Amino acid sequence: MPEQPGPSPNDRFKAEMPQIPGVSTPVSKPAGSGGPWLVMVGLVAVLIAVFVAGRLMSKPKRAEVPPPTPQIEVPIPVPDLTATIPVATEQSPTIATVSEFKPWSSKQFTFRNRLTGENVPALIVRLPVGSPLRAGGYWSFAMRPAYGTCELDYIEDLQTLKNDYGYRQATHPMVGNSCSRSLYDPLKYAPLPGNVLARGAIVQGSDLRPPLSIEIQLKGKQILATRME
Repeated sequence: MPEQPGPSPNDRFKAEMPQIPGVSTPVSKPAGSGGPWLVMVGLVAVLIAVFVAGRLMSKPKRAEVPPPTPQIEVPIPVPDLTATIPVATEQSPTIATVSEFKPWSSKQFTFRNRLTGENVPALIVRLPVGSPLRAGGYWSFAMRPAYGTCELDYIEDLQTLKNDYGYRQATHPMVGNSCSRSLYDPLKYAPLPGNVLARGAIVQGSDLRPPLSIEIQLKGKQILATRME
C-alpha cells in the first residue's frame, strides 16, 4: 500500500473546529467573493444621498412675512345734516326755489321766530292745486303742534296711514301726530277763532287745531318764509 502523506507542517498548528451536534459546519467562502456588489451598493447609496442633499439645498427659502402694521381706526365724520337745512331769518327769509318742487313734494327748513328768538323746525309742501308761482300753491307750517311736544310727520306713504294710523280713507299724503294719532288733511280748512280759516283740518284724533302756519311769499322764483302764526 502506498504511504499516506502526512499532515503538512502548517496543518499541525491549525485548531480543528469543534463539532456541535445538529449544527452544520459553515463552509468558508473564498476571500474577495461579493466584493463588486458591495461596491456598487455603496456607490448607489452615495448617489442617492447626494441627490437628496441637492434637492434640499435647491429649495427656495420661504420669505419671512413681516408682521402686519397696526392700523389706527379713524372715526368717520358724521355729516352735519343741519347744514343743508335752510334757516329763514328776517334778513334772509329764502328757503327754496320753485324748481325744487313737484306736487306733494316737501322740504324741511328752520324758521327763526323773531318774537322769541327760537328756531322752529318747519316744512313746506307743494300742493297739487294752485300755481307754483303763487303762495297758494304751497302749505308751510311748524313741525311742532300748537299744544303738545311730539314733532309732526309728513306721511306720503298711504299704506303707513292705513296701517299705523288706521285711516283707511287716505288718498293723498297727510300730516300726522304720532303721540295723539291725529291726522291733518292738507287739502281741508278748519275755522279758528276770529273767523279765520287754517289749512290742515283734523280728520282724525284729539288735537285741538291745525298746525301753526308759516306765511309764504314768492319773489320771482324764490320762496320766502316771512312770518309765523
